[in-house]
Amino acid sequence: MVNAVTSAPGRTPMRTRTDRAPADRTPAERTPAELTPAELTPAERGPGSGRPSPTGLPRHRMAPSALALLDSARRGLADAVDETSPAGRYVAAHLAALRAAAAVVAVRGEPSSGSRRRRPRSVWDLLPQVEPALAEWAAFFAAGASKRAAAEAGLSRAATAREADDLLRDAEIFLSVVETALGVPSESPLPLRTAG
Repeated sequence: MVNAVTSAPGRTPMRTRTDRAPADRTPAERTPAELTPAELTPAERGPGSGRPSPTGLPRHRMAPSALALLDSARRGLADAVDETSPAGRYVAAHLAALRAAAAVVAVRGEPSSGSRRRRPRSVWDLLPQVEPALAEWAAFFAAGASKRAAAEAGLSRAATAREADDLLRDAEIFLSVVETALGVPSESPLPLRTAG
């Protein structure tokens, strides 16, 4: 890079300190584009780039709606822990997982289908398309949707205590996986009751 400064026509340009190679200059003399990631401040790195994603998934900016969905999922899990009936615990845990999946879809964006009119699709159908690493989770929770619907309809035997507790643990793990994939700090696990 030649940074020439002349004071009069016909004079030879003066060399400045930016003529040295970037590696020979101090970090204060280099532009942010010339700095290594370790030399950048978090503000210079940008949002979500402070640490690499443990799952290898790319980090994205988080929309407030996605953060609200994650917060709602976390609160839903806390409500599920406090729920006394197995059916209510099952419903609350499944809805918490649904909100976590919706946050991923909100961040990654709904895939386009090419047609203008389309029928509504389940978040569990969209999740593997926008985040293939979560396809097994999507299939697992989609399989429990009919049981959740039965529990919401008031069928007290729709879910046993063990099924509700297992789903609650799985929803907690899923939420942690989602938070990690989205680069959101995970909160501590919830105290879960044992089946019985």
